[in-house]
Amino acid sequence: MDQDRFLALALKNPVNVVIIDELARLALPDAWLVSGCLVQTAWNVLTGRTVDHGIADYDVFYFDPDTSWEAEDAVIRTLHARFGHLGVKVETRNQARVHLWYPGKHGLPYPPLTCSTDGIDRFLTQNTQVGVRRARDGFEVYAPHGFDDIAGLIARSNPGPNFSAANYAEKAARWKALWPEITVIPAE
Repeated sequence: MDQDRFLALALKNPVNVVIIDELARLALPDAWLVSGCLVQTAWNVLTGRTVDHGIADYDVFYFDPDTSWEAEDAVIRTLHARFGHLGVKVETRNQARVHLWYPGKHGLPYPPLTCSTDGIDRFLTQNTQVGVRRARDGFEVYAPHGFDDIAGLIARSNPGPNFSAANYAEKAARWKALWPEITVIPAE
């Protein structure tokens, strides 16, 4: 699968399109729609399911040097108001402040990031390391591991500083129940 095919699949979900377009209009710094909502839409199209089957939430990353909770909360509330009519859960996180709360919530280290794609690089699975945003001439896609695992319906761990084998196993089990066709590669 190449980038164009991936985009064609991911953009079949109208919620993905609405979110990507609205992020561009809002001009949030370094804003991306990321992860499962993109990959799972592609899986749904490839397996003949409805485009939103199994999608728990739609993740938005942005990077604002203002690491105050008040600033992030204001963005969360703005996006909640903009996307409330969609009837889906949108999780919005300022990647500049993840290191402030992640260790307390997950008990794992999380060094500070320098941009939103750094956050994508730290995802639990390689197959969900993907982000999409509007660019002047269409779309920009960030996918450091490409699209082969997405096309092949493969879940593969992404070892890194904040990796948890237990969290990976839990996520993979959820996915396997929703998409029995996927192949789950055990964590090393």
